[in-house]
Amino acid sequence: MSDFELPAEWTGPLAHAVFDQGTMLLAAVDADLRIVATNASAEHFPRTPMGRGDDMRAVFTALGLDHLVSALEGALSPVVPALRWWQLLTARAANGKPLHLGLGILRVERVAGRTLGLLVTMNDTTELVRAESRFDVVREAARSIGASLDVAETAQQLADLVVPRLADLAAVHLAETVLLGEEPGVDPTSGYTPEVRAGVAHTSEAWPAALAQVGERLPAPPDIPEIRAMESGATLLIPRLAVLPADAVDASVVPESAHSLLAVPLFARGHVLGSVQLWRTDRREPFDEGDARLLEEIASRAALSVDNARRYTRERSLALALQRSLLPEEGADEPAAETFAAYVPTSSSAGIGGDWYDMIPLSSLRLAFVLGDVAGHGLQASATMGRLRTAVQALADMDLPPDELLTHVDDLVQRFPNRSGAAADVAGATCLYAEYDPVTSRCRIASAGHPPPAVLGPDGRARFVELEAGPPLGVGGMPFEIAEIDLAPGSVLVLYSDGLISGSDHDLAAGMRRLLDRLEHCDLGRRDLGKVGRELLDAEAGARDDDTTLLLARVRPLPDRDSVLWELPADPEQVARARELTAAQLAAWDLDHLVFTTELVVSELVTNAIRYGEHGPVAVRLVRGRDVLICEVSDPSNTQPRLRRARSTDEGGRGLFLVAQLTRRWGSRYQQSGKTIWAEQETSPATDVWDLD
Repeated sequence: MSDFELPAEWTGPLAHAVFDQGTMLLAAVDADLRIVATNASAEHFPRTPMGRGDDMRAVFTALGLDHLVSALEGALSPVVPALRWWQLLTARAANGKPLHLGLGILRVERVAGRTLGLLVTMNDTTELVRAESRFDVVREAARSIGASLDVAETAQQLADLVVPRLADLAAVHLAETVLLGEEPGVDPTSGYTPEVRAGVAHTSEAWPAALAQVGERLPAPPDIPEIRAMESGATLLIPRLAVLPADAVDASVVPESAHSLLAVPLFARGHVLGSVQLWRTDRREPFDEGDARLLEEIASRAALSVDNARRYTRERSLALALQRSLLPEEGADEPAAETFAAYVPTSSSAGIGGDWYDMIPLSSLRLAFVLGDVAGHGLQASATMGRLRTAVQALADMDLPPDELLTHVDDLVQRFPNRSGAAADVAGATCLYAEYDPVTSRCRIASAGHPPPAVLGPDGRARFVELEAGPPLGVGGMPFEIAEIDLAPGSVLVLYSDGLISGSDHDLAAGMRRLLDRLEHCDLGRRDLGKVGRELLDAEAGARDDDTTLLLARVRPLPDRDSVLWELPADPEQVARARELTAAQLAAWDLDHLVFTTELVVSELVTNAIRYGEHGPVAVRLVRGRDVLICEVSDPSNTQPRLRRARSTDEGGRGLFLVAQLTRRWGSRYQQSGKTIWAEQETSPATDVWDLD
């Protein structure tokens, strides 16, 4: 007797033990494929013929395994291997529910080789497959939902995930305020939280037109206990929608052909942000508790992703609002130039950056153009940008040369307090400062680690300014150099941040070449600056992952007839000569009503220049602007002029006090050698009235 041959007394009990187990379905069939013994019961395959005497071929057909009937018949042949096994077959029960089976067919032979029949085994793996499928869905949810920090996009990702895996139609509803980055809130007038349909998915290509579309506000929900329970985080499972009263079903919310509903709130950090609602229309089986548990797990993950996107949206909105409030208007029309500037934040998850631009009016109709970029993103970068912009404005008001101004800003950055990561945000900031004088048509430029500006000439040719860029702000120890260029009338000065030229390839050199090419093909000399600026910003907008800032300035040199310059010896007798020249020039400009005040101003300034000018020549310049008259007196001295109130017994000290009373504003600026004192008057006749008290 071989090892596998059983003693006679074991044969019956062992057969009973095998057939009595309930983990696997067994059926013994004879050579005619009729069932002679089986442990199948009605709970295994309801309404499936599987009793003693039934034809096993009919069982296969009832289970949708027609394609295996021939294999069943062939297994009786001795030339076929005695054991056949199929893993995870998809079958169906008589009630239409899908089944997943592991099927085995074993030929039973006598010792003489005669086939008695077959032993058919069936292992129902439906729940195992469902569990694995649900795990796959949860894993896909963890991978795909939350990859974006956009609230609406996250909602759409959730809808796309559950269709067609769980439902035929799905919609994600979010509170209106959540889409704006705020926490959900109840409308005091209606008593419910206004919601918007934020994402939809359908097994067909088009979302039904009768239903509320993405972005539409939803009507107030029906006042039924099941809906009210959702507001506290409860799941809504209605296997048969027919049980609901007719007035509880809104045709704009629930699909007409839906027969089963499953809705789960999106609950995160103590707030119900919205809900995800699933409907079945084509598939016959209703939602069950297993579907509800799966959707609850998916929704819990999705709710955190939605809330993260909401919080990011809020921070981004605050940072952008702060950024916008710190920047000047996009367009300006100054006497020296027509300008357009814009800041475009990146759409990536990096957040709002620290780019800024500025147009600062200086004395004598000059205009300063500033463009900077603070490293980092978020509120800290925006706040740091505001500090740097304020520092540049304050130093520009002192009429410092570009290189000296950047040196002072660099010193300030190094002294910024090192708390909350502030120093890390400021370190590496770049800045470009350009000063344009419309009287001389000269532009002086200095850079702290910033890309060089471009110039588009009136001939349509574009070039970059040859500029020795200094180190970024905060590095210290290195000087900043000035580049001086002449700008022809109608030339456009182009300042930009590296976001405009980085591109998808992150090749700055290639991006600079593309910028020159676009400038030469945009006909910028004759078109509106705003339209051209928007076109430049929109080019490759999707390929950039950094903030982008652009400043365009079409310069307007002052006509020669609107300025005059005299150089006088440092002789007190020249004061009268300066008054005579001034009166004659104002008469030629039809500004006779300003002769008296201007003579006084020029007389006082020239007198001071001769007295304290270290015996050097004195230069007097008059500049006529659109609505202003500017008087300038230059001398070789670097002595700081000081305004003071003279006592009644003093013989002098009233010069600058008179100048301050007679003019709109006055000040001084320094050159490499000497200084210039300037004073501005309005050209309106109303300036004839003053108060010297």
